[in-house]
Amino acid sequence: MRVYPTFFRLAFSWMDAERAHRIGFRAIRLANSCGAGRVLQRLTAPAPSLRTEAFGMTFPSPFGLAAGFDKEGHGIEALTDLGFGHVEVGTITGQPQPGNPAPRLFRLIEDRAVINRMGFNNDGAAAVAPRLRSARAALQRRYPGIRPVIGVNIGKTKVVELEDAAADYLISARSLAPAADYLVVNVSSPNTPGLRLLQDVETLRPLLAAVGEAADAAAGRHVPLLVKIAPDLSDEDIDDVARLALELKLDGIIATNTTVDRSGLVSGPERVEACGAGGLSGAPLRKRSLEVLARLRAATGGAITLVSVGGVESGQDVRDRLEAGATLVQGYTAFLYEGPFWAARINRELAKRPVRR
Repeated sequence: MRVYPTFFRLAFSWMDAERAHRIGFRAIRLANSCGAGRVLQRLTAPAPSLRTEAFGMTFPSPFGLAAGFDKEGHGIEALTDLGFGHVEVGTITGQPQPGNPAPRLFRLIEDRAVINRMGFNNDGAAAVAPRLRSARAALQRRYPGIRPVIGVNIGKTKVVELEDAAADYLISARSLAPAADYLVVNVSSPNTPGLRLLQDVETLRPLLAAVGEAADAAAGRHVPLLVKIAPDLSDEDIDDVARLALELKLDGIIATNTTVDRSGLVSGPERVEACGAGGLSGAPLRKRSLEVLARLRAATGGAITLVSVGGVESGQDVRDRLEAGATLVQGYTAFLYEGPFWAARINRELAKRPVRR
């Protein structure tokens, strides 16, 4: 019997969503710091059959935690104790910023969804970089063979004008790339004004080229570079991004971020409107996320690594993405509803039935 859904209903469903997140994340980190992490690590370790090659690295599992849960690199080790094959930290900006005013995180429980307008709240690249270095060293000690992978997601500081966005991204790239296993340029959050305009290929081309060059120079090695796109792009724009990724020899594309679309929700219009603006994530994104994945797979012909995220809840969801052309799959929103053993359960489901490629 699964206990967590009942626990969630009694302990968290009535609580402010951001406060519940802080409490839950603190509990996960506490388990690691008091020594329980070693026990969890043994219980949740992905089966060797799930090891996945991507970006010249071996991931313990194709399933990882998307950016947004650990925005500042405070809990990387603790999260890998739960069975995630990789943890993507961020979104991190060149300058520290508090994000948007609270309340800014809302659950739509009937839809198993979340609306957020967090606004890239984080301590800034300079403060996060030492945490990444420490976490990476700790994982190398704890996992002498195949260790979980650390991704780093970077975005634009809100007060920086769009014409100065590239310089702002470069601050983050130079600070964070040396400790990152891979780097993601986030141009698709709806919560930073104007950010999605950077998805236009003529703007995106010089930005990605500059970030890639700066990251490699700072790290003294090639740091795999990915771009994260929105589900709200038109099919033609998706094709343009795919062509650009091939042209620039990017290492991958992450699809997709949250959506501004509110169609097809079970929650009543008044409830949805009360949440206000922000990006919607969770189960309602499943169909569009799969459509974008299929479009990218067709446009790239398998020549680039695709990471699928959006509406992922179960082992079958992960299997569907892998069979549709993704190499890696991420989740986040369902973590809030499914609890700390969610990743381990997905890994067990995947190990029971091999993926058909």
